[in-house]
Amino acid sequence: MKRYLLIFGCAILGMVSCTTDEDPVQEIPDFVYAGGETTIFDVTSNAYSTPAPNLSAANFERHLESDLAFDQIFVTPPSDINPGLGPVFNNNSCVSCHVRNGRSLPSDDGNSLSGFLIRMSIPGENEVGGPNPVPFFGSQLQNRAIYGHEREGNFTTEAVHKFIEFLDGSTTTISRPEYSIIDTYHPLPEGVMISPRVAPSVYGLGLVEAISESDILAHADPDDLDGDGISGKANRVWNFEKGQLTLGRFGWKAENPTGLQQTADAYHQDMGITNSLFTEESCASQPNCIDSEVLDITDESLESTAFYFQSLAVPAVRNYTTEEFKNGKSIFETIQCASCHNPSFTTSNGIIPEVSNQKIYPYSDFLLHDMGHELSDNRPSFSAEGNEWRTPPLWGLGLLPVVNGHLQLMHDGRANGIEEAILWHGGEAENAKQEYLKLSAEDRADLVYFVRSI
Repeated sequence: MKRYLLIFGCAILGMVSCTTDEDPVQEIPDFVYAGGETTIFDVTSNAYSTPAPNLSAANFERHLESDLAFDQIFVTPPSDINPGLGPVFNNNSCVSCHVRNGRSLPSDDGNSLSGFLIRMSIPGENEVGGPNPVPFFGSQLQNRAIYGHEREGNFTTEAVHKFIEFLDGSTTTISRPEYSIIDTYHPLPEGVMISPRVAPSVYGLGLVEAISESDILAHADPDDLDGDGISGKANRVWNFEKGQLTLGRFGWKAENPTGLQQTADAYHQDMGITNSLFTEESCASQPNCIDSEVLDITDESLESTAFYFQSLAVPAVRNYTTEEFKNGKSIFETIQCASCHNPSFTTSNGIIPEVSNQKIYPYSDFLLHDMGHELSDNRPSFSAEGNEWRTPPLWGLGLLPVVNGHLQLMHDGRANGIEEAILWHGGEAENAKQEYLKLSAEDRADLVYFVRSI
């Protein structure tokens, strides 16, 4: 589909447009429409929070209803409205973690509500091949509790610094937080593995779900048969609806296969909200846990919340006519960033027609890659090893400071900006990082400019 931008040569007060046969017409490149027909041209704080513009009237109304579900704040029983919080939890609503549908900040401790959490497990696997839960704790540290219950624990951080030198002689220092779990209600066993996580952005996920499995797997090369140093593999995770292992798509290690299961898992682990996919309380391994046979939310509510982010728009690419963008795009491709951050897919059949058959530009292959020991959480999850992470999509990333007031990146928020994120890359991305270190200051700035624009 060709899209055009009319360059107006005149303006008349009170008229919608002013055109003549001589008006020049400029074709807009398809890649500007990052979300295909779901794309919006919005650079305000609402850039992540707008319904897809191609929604039918019925689905637009459904989106508005699902927006309310996403905003619901849960409380403790016996309230008539949104009961079921806890007994232990991390937060009390979806929107509290995903503020304006964006990315949360890392946290220095667990004394306040935030979109930050710590996954935890012990060596071995659970009954479906996933992480082995910690006795008396489960698979996530819940640092808050309702009245009459004790939170599982707290955490502290200590900064670890790393010195970086570029080929042109300039230097910088980057830092990462090292987390320790403290003040636990029960002694932790030996060998506990922890993985700090910030809540990611949620726009465009309906499009991600609509990419066919075969198209994602076409980019996988787990044995690096082509010898380019980039492997990429799928995470095969337990699908609770199908009762079998299927392709993982969502989360930092691609640990959930569908938008519905991602939603159900977040309700269960983050808020202690039981549902038809996760029927036991998240505190089930605790001796003082109160388990109710009544589920906290209905399937209708679960589906409504999932529909909200499945029907969100994706921000358009910006600044694409500038020389900085063009040079940054060329460098992005030359130093192999695009080998993992694959620019485009065409979706197949999605959860709704509006996300189906769309040419999209997420800049991700949605596969697992070895990112090196410095990014490793040393905690396996299904097929993902501790040093393997799903390639995060880059679309709309540059609007994060506008939407959320920060640009803290990576799974634990350690990177202060795009350059620091690049400098933390290792493993399969080590060569790309080394090439980045060789660039001039101007070329490095152009690459960052490009990433901030897509």
